[in-house]
Amino acid sequence: MAGSAPLARALESLYRRIPLGMRLGLEPMREACARLGHPELGFAAVHVAGTNGKGSVCAMVESIARAQGRRAGLYTSPHLCRFAERIRIDGEPISDPQLADLLERALREAPDLSFFETATLTAFLAFQRAGVDVGILEVGLGGRLDATNVLPRVNAAAITRIALDHTDRLGPTLVDIAREKAGIAKPGVDLVLGPMPPDVRAAIDRVAHEHGATTRSIDDIVAPTGIGLDGEHQIDNARIATVLARRLGATPRAIATGLAAVRWPGRLERIGRHLLDCAHNPDGARALARSVRTLGVPPERVKLVFGALTDKDWQGMLAELAPLAASRVFVAPRAGARTAVQPQAMAALWNGEATQDLEGGLEPRGAELVIVAGSILLIGQARALLLGLSMDPPVAL
Repeated sequence: MAGSAPLARALESLYRRIPLGMRLGLEPMREACARLGHPELGFAAVHVAGTNGKGSVCAMVESIARAQGRRAGLYTSPHLCRFAERIRIDGEPISDPQLADLLERALREAPDLSFFETATLTAFLAFQRAGVDVGILEVGLGGRLDATNVLPRVNAAAITRIALDHTDRLGPTLVDIAREKAGIAKPGVDLVLGPMPPDVRAAIDRVAHEHGATTRSIDDIVAPTGIGLDGEHQIDNARIATVLARRLGATPRAIATGLAAVRWPGRLERIGRHLLDCAHNPDGARALARSVRTLGVPPERVKLVFGALTDKDWQGMLAELAPLAASRVFVAPRAGARTAVQPQAMAALWNGEATQDLEGGLEPRGAELVIVAGSILLIGQARALLLGLSMDPPVAL
């Protein structure tokens, strides 16, 4: 593992909790927060759920808050390269000494928490120690029973998009998934909703009203310009972030400045000829494909490097992305406790090279554009290779 010896020891202890997975349920977190003096209560909270786009929205709100002069904390998951990326204070990953100290405290005081619960508790402790004015938290899985939903009150909340993902945990239909994500609703909170079908919106409305919350769409929000993230889909994310930021008291100038300055690695990120995107379900792959088509690069000059986990709809993703590239390389991401799709299985569906050599697969070999997608884990590994970054072990939690 990267980082100092104390941090390496703390992360090793944390990683031993991976077998508990993304445990759904709030009581262990509530007990741990009470034991540690309720660190989750010390800041204005923004809570964001959704299948795709929630991390981008969180990054935008955080950037706006800093542009407003507020001390901001950001908690997202999973990490691309370093675990510290999950917890950011004023735009920067938490330092190794701080992370080691707070992680050790969380591990010691809450020995029964899962990997993700422990990470979430560590974020609360980090926000408390830094004295942040606002904490922006991305839901890990679903919403209703996600560890981040231990927040008893929030200042603003949103649900970005609803698409099919994690159907084994959240339900087989969009409506089922919507109900789970709507579980972040709190009394008196007006949930901001991204674009969604009428039946999905109706399901969210019902759950929100049961919780004493209301909902509003972004239909009347003027599309911002000058967004620091590429992709047409980021326009709706910016509209959501605009409403959330207004509820934190952000001025129009801070909103414009923050949206222009936002950075969110691995989302349509260009590194030389490489285009890295964390699309890991068909909905995300469609958004990526739309963006690639706007570049006007013909398939014969495009290379696709693709790898996915077995619990994802990799066939659906390839249906969107494979036609974009005449050259294809299929790899198996380092998946930690999860299982990666074997490269040969993907090559049997779409003609391409099956390899275990990601570094070699990233070589452009004459391609003008190299698309890397299919798994967040793959993006982290590719980014580390392309930029010479150190890595902590990947965890899809």
